[in-house]
Amino acid sequence: MSVIVTDTGFAADDWTHGFAALDELGPEARPALAVDLASDADPTALTGRLDGIDLIRVDFPSFADGRGFTIGRRLRLMGYQGRLRAKGHVIADQYAMARRAGFDEVEISDDLAARQPEDQWKARADWRAHDYQSRLRA
Repeated sequence: MSVIVTDTGFAADDWTHGFAALDELGPEARPALAVDLASDADPTALTGRLDGIDLIRVDFPSFADGRGFTIGRRLRLMGYQGRLRAKGHVIADQYAMARRAGFDEVEISDDLAARQPEDQWKARADWRAHDYQSRLRA
């Protein structure tokens, strides 16, 4: 099982459709509902398809691996407007960074949710007000 983290706290996963891996999409123009991207994927492979994708889930294989933040930011800069989810080893301290990179939510394991309870994640939910760039601009 997994837990979905948003600015309001923990929730159950409400996505009931499956996920397709990037290499399963094929050359046809048929849109996928949801796509899984590995941490080493090139998001430009989705150019021209973003309007047909409702949810993109980016893998974070380790909390020390920040490539997923770059992928999320690039997808938003490419114009992706759908739901963007970070999945895997994202820790509470990284939640604000995930949100600033463009992620809407984070999917964590039940084990991680037990080690880092909801209050630790909610403490970082005011991610717009507590970044160093905002303090520098003030």
